[in-house]
Amino acid sequence: MSEPERAAAPFGLAEVVGPSMYPTLRHGDRLLVRYGAAVRPGCVAVLRHPLQQDLLIVKRLVERRDGGWWVLGDNPGAEGDSRVFGTVPPELLLGRVLLRYRPSESGRKSPWATLSWALSAVRTVSSDRSVSRRLRAR
Repeated sequence: MSEPERAAAPFGLAEVVGPSMYPTLRHGDRLLVRYGAAVRPGCVAVLRHPLQQDLLIVKRLVERRDGGWWVLGDNPGAEGDSRVFGTVPPELLLGRVLLRYRPSESGRKSPWATLSWALSAVRTVSSDRSVSRRLRAR
């Protein structure tokens, strides 16, 4: 989505690629993003990667520091967060993740499996401050 289109539309969609936000988000999850939304520590956000700004990343905002946001993935074994590239300048923060939608896995045939998927497919993505404190303590 280009910048002018995004400015006209306060909401957008994104797709999770990779394991860095597991277990909160899985590879393939779709996200509803509110561009320009107010954020605080604990929020999951979409940002431009500070070293490769054409790449969008999804990370949890841990704390505000001099020069920007300290961000971490929820998966401690995955790389690609502030432990590698430092703080993210505030102008690279694009929006807050509001919802995740988990697409149906192929091959489901029973009505109970379909019902189970339907009841769990859409969830809000909370601002889990306990997670951000746990991550910061590492």
